[in-house]
Amino acid sequence: MARQDNALRLVIVDDSVEDAEAIVSGLRNAGIAVRPLRPATFDELDATLGGQPIDLVLAAQRPGTLPLAEVAQRVLATGKDIPLMAVVESIDEAGFLDALALGARRIVPRHKPQVLLSLVRSEWADLEARRSLRRLEARVRETERRCDALIDSSREPIAYVHEGMHIRANAAYLEMFGYEEFEDVEGMSLLDMVGPQHVEDFKQLLKGLSKGEPPPPHYELEARDIQGNAFPATMEFTPAQYEGEPCLQVIFRRAEVDPELARQVEELRKRDQVTGLLNRPTFLRLLEDAVAGSAADNHQHGLLLIEPDHYQRLLQEIGLDSADDMLAALAERVRAVIGNHAVAARYAEHRLAVLLRDADHARTVALAEKILAAFTADVFQIGTHSSVVTASIGGVQIGEKIASISQVLAKADAGVVSSLAVGGNRYEIFDPAAADRAEEEHMQAWVERLRDALDRDSFVLHYQPVINLQGETGAMYETLLRLDAGDGELVPPLTFLHIAEEHGLLWEIDHHVVGQAIARIGERMRAGRPTTLLVKISQASLHDDSLVRYIGEQLTKHEVPGEYLVLELPEAKVFTHLKATRDFAAAIGRYDCRLALEHFGVGLDSFQLLAHLQPHLLKLDRSFTEELTQNPDNQRRVSEIANKARELGIRTIAESVQDASSMSILFSAGIDYVQGMFLAEPGPQMNYDFE
Repeated sequence: MARQDNALRLVIVDDSVEDAEAIVSGLRNAGIAVRPLRPATFDELDATLGGQPIDLVLAAQRPGTLPLAEVAQRVLATGKDIPLMAVVESIDEAGFLDALALGARRIVPRHKPQVLLSLVRSEWADLEARRSLRRLEARVRETERRCDALIDSSREPIAYVHEGMHIRANAAYLEMFGYEEFEDVEGMSLLDMVGPQHVEDFKQLLKGLSKGEPPPPHYELEARDIQGNAFPATMEFTPAQYEGEPCLQVIFRRAEVDPELARQVEELRKRDQVTGLLNRPTFLRLLEDAVAGSAADNHQHGLLLIEPDHYQRLLQEIGLDSADDMLAALAERVRAVIGNHAVAARYAEHRLAVLLRDADHARTVALAEKILAAFTADVFQIGTHSSVVTASIGGVQIGEKIASISQVLAKADAGVVSSLAVGGNRYEIFDPAAADRAEEEHMQAWVERLRDALDRDSFVLHYQPVINLQGETGAMYETLLRLDAGDGELVPPLTFLHIAEEHGLLWEIDHHVVGQAIARIGERMRAGRPTTLLVKISQASLHDDSLVRYIGEQLTKHEVPGEYLVLELPEAKVFTHLKATRDFAAAIGRYDCRLALEHFGVGLDSFQLLAHLQPHLLKLDRSFTEELTQNPDNQRRVSEIANKARELGIRTIAESVQDASSMSILFSAGIDYVQGMFLAEPGPQMNYDFE
């Protein structure tokens, strides 16, 4: 998938600003961060394509200032991997073939927003996959170069063979067989290195390996050097690639005189000398095989990392000289639990690891529980000391969804750390399938919680002062929604509004918030403190008249003049629901209520929107006030918006004001209102002194 933490750098080539803005808004509404650009001439298009990284180009196929054919040619001329997508009014065979012939990777129907969204996501994901592949290929080339250098310097006799013929050999290999240069063995059959009595068996082995059969761990035979001298040897085979071609890596070793001694030496190479368990390199090779197998055939395995709790305190009790004794005792306890059903290793200084192959989540959990129980069942005898030792276990259920060794180890390590942090003697096992189920349950729990909040009136409002820079002293507050979670905890709206939107609850929340706001205005009016409230609503309330009718009812009930209620909508939502917004503005206008646009100024052409809609207030997007004093471009943009709004008789608000210097800049630019933490934090009471 595309990296959703990054913005989509999108070029839209379309003569219609409204259509281009609709595309951008649709992508943003779907949760995609977009950095849009809309070149109006070919010079601007060339500068855009050549001056910065671009992810996608969406170009209209209809006749216009910038024809699709010319756009496609200029995209191709960059020599960059920039996908071109043709946006069409309707799909017909001739237009489809023409667009493909010009180099368009996708044909996008303009009036099918869900299809457009799906195709953009798919093409962006494909682009990211190609970029990742190129990065991986570069890393592979670098790794191959390093491996080649290591093989050359290795004292192990190593060769690469393809279809039984030598294609690479290092100096140690040449020396073993008495050759001076690789050219002497290049293209020579591996059979020429084998004693005559082994030739037939060796041929069968090579045929089996060529068919994909697994190689034996060791193959013993009698080898022959260039002089015909025979010597006992052991061969190891590993599937490999050389210069992109599949081949076999062969390691020749002179056999020890005593085969049993050779076996013991090999076994020692794989073991940790303190615990007798597998050492880390050997275990990691087994883990890599298990992870690769999960990716290939969807087998499941369990990984457990085990660490004694309060390790430093234990060392103080038993003494540093007994550290190895303690680890050996822990290893013996683990070995007794797993028996022959799993493999164990010393993974780090005082951390053990267990790999349980072909095990589902239930078996992995059961083994973790058995290990914890075994630790607490009896005291540990550590040298001359005896001590109670508990453990923390972090585990991972290895499967197709987490078939990456770095992810597996990171998740297991996080489980250990989390278990230690809450006191130890417990396990945490990450299961991707369970995580999916947990997410579904989490979402459903949130839906029930939101419905309960609506039924029990658990939504509360906080208020942040909106202060006039031009000397007016009327009270005005931004209304901010919070969910009362109990015990004094308040949940911010970003946590739950997307869930409410997915499950059709936004319109109910809008009614709830607007009703509370009107009631508060009424209270203030009766107390002789008339107050204007800015209330955010969603696009869900634009498509029927239920909210408008409710507003009328509540204004009458609380005897509130409509002019004190300002309803806010995001600019992006208004662009994609323009007609409904105009109808809504006219409807609330009959009660003298006002409309405000928030997050203003980040669209492709925000001022174009004002030709179709006359809001009472414009609230600038908070990105304009971030580091305002150090950003001349933002200062210029703020002044531009303020001047244009003043010409149209619209007032402006700047939010997230951070310091006095920003206040001075905003005042000079002609901004009417400001709000932010620098001035006052939101709170449940409206107690700001506007005088």
